Amino acid sequence: MSKYRITLIPGDGTGPELAEAAKRCVDALGLDISWEIKSAGQDAIEKYKTPLPDDTLESIRKNKVALKGPITTPIGTGFRSVNVELRKRLDLYACLRPCKSYKGVRSKYADIDIVIVRENTEDLYAGIEFEKGTNDVKKVIALCEELTKKKIRPDSAISIKPISVEGTRRIVKYAFEYALKHNRKKVTAVHKANIMKFTDGLFLETAREVAKAYDGRVQFEDRIVDNMCMQLVQKPEDYDVLVLPNLYGDIISDLAAGLIGGLGVAPGANIGETCAVFEPTHGSAPKYKGMNKVNPGAIILSSVLMLRHLGEDAQADRLEKAFAAIVEEGKYVTYDMKKDRLDKTAVGTSQMADAIIARIKKSK
Repeated sequence: MSKYRITLIPGDGTGPELAEAAKRCVDALGLDISWEIKSAGQDAIEKYKTPLPDDTLESIRKNKVALKGPITTPIGTGFRSVNVELRKRLDLYACLRPCKSYKGVRSKYADIDIVIVRENTEDLYAGIEFEKGTNDVKKVIALCEELTKKKIRPDSAISIKPISVEGTRRIVKYAFEYALKHNRKKVTAVHKANIMKFTDGLFLETAREVAKAYDGRVQFEDRIVDNMCMQLVQKPEDYDVLVLPNLYGDIISDLAAGLIGGLGVAPGANIGETCAVFEPTHGSAPKYKGMNKVNPGAIILSSVLMLRHLGEDAQADRLEKAFAAIVEEGKYVTYDMKKDRLDKTAVGTSQMADAIIARIKKSK
């Protein structure tokens, strides 16, 4: 029996070719891994009549770790977002999105090294919505008007924003524990408590309480989310680990990815108490499906996060260094990594993986 059994979800669109590239890079490290391939997304519907089969969820629960390619959320069928549903069903409450500069990646910034820790289960992404014109939304509007004495336009749709002490406490604790484990110096809680005094106010109050247990070991501060956006653009070097509610975390993680050259080099992890799913933060780019064109960087760096989660730090370092070396060299990279995106020397997804594998083998 293999030391590690990992669920591999190829996804759809360009997902399968990206997942295969990452799998080959991980296999090149020589670890004792067996892969259990499972379906999700558009391609799962024909066979399972759902974009997120129970069989896939059970595989992740059993194996504890999954590597997932990007997924196209089907329009008009199944869940609003397969990714969100996956996180909810497995209670993957911590979304980890490191944003790190690599030499050779085009960006206006250098030496960025920021980690986004995003709460994954609450806030406006909880999916508690009421559609305009329905009886349910009329009841919600009437109740809100009764309780708040404030008028709501009758043609409104309503979303509910739950933020709990428990949900906030565990994500802030996760951020501090991550900071300690990875020798990070500071955690910044990001909020809008100046306006949303009860929801974001609770997030900030709880974060401050959790921070007390780490006083003297990790610095703590807070920032209002709009100011945080400006600060990241002006002086990103001032920030280290950011912890945020769900919606702000989604937005700020894309902003931070922009600092390092885009989503093509932005890895992601969704981590819970019992299992974890690792995935690139970009979409499935279905228009490039089967063209062997898309940058595999984000899913390969997600594999680095997966290896660190498994305690294989040395092998994670080998993979990351091989990726960084190929990107810095700039010869065997996809079109988006070239100085000129029309450069005819650009290679495909699989060829970039080949170059990374060759560099891994040299590092033995």
